[in-house]
Amino acid sequence: MYAISLGEDGAELRPLEVWHAEEVLANIDRGREYIGRHIGLADAVSDLAGARSWVKSYADKRAADAGSLHGIWLDGKLVGGLLFRVWDTPSGVCEAGCWLEPAAAGRGLVTRGMRVLLDWAFDERGMHRVEWYASAANEGSLNVARRLGMSREGVLRENYPHRGVRADTEIWAVLASEWRAARARGAHNDH
Repeated sequence: MYAISLGEDGAELRPLEVWHAEEVLANIDRGREYIGRHIGLADAVSDLAGARSWVKSYADKRAADAGSLHGIWLDGKLVGGLLFRVWDTPSGVCEAGCWLEPAAAGRGLVTRGMRVLLDWAFDERGMHRVEWYASAANEGSLNVARRLGMSREGVLRENYPHRGVRADTEIWAVLASEWRAARARGAHNDH
């Protein structure tokens, strides 16, 4: 399968497929507490069957052109991933997201990988808008949105019940025209 280099540190972006379920489970296990602080992925992928089911749900989305799942590998090990949770070609709107185990955090992997996927979404697929939803308490995810040049559009107050607590969700987005203008200015070259 293909692998797209994310830089000189050996990081790669690859499709994440059902046959990667064991690697997905190992990745989640290494970062279960960290990943589960803000998103339900750690709870959904509690065992191999859960990992296989979750990855298969994205294979089904890809087959229906309704979403996709991409792994981030560092030195041959799956350390996190990027996804289009929602992909609506007729409206030109999609929602991107991510997860990362703590040992891989702070290297710009999510930002670098999302730049590749945003180029693809806007240039190859003709999307108009990419949205990013993040817990208001998830500073790492909010920083990714900022680095990607997204605009903060609002807050959904206490909309997300997660582990018995209702969290606020910030909505960020970037439009195709904004993405292209930033790329033309060279704004995508930093981490």
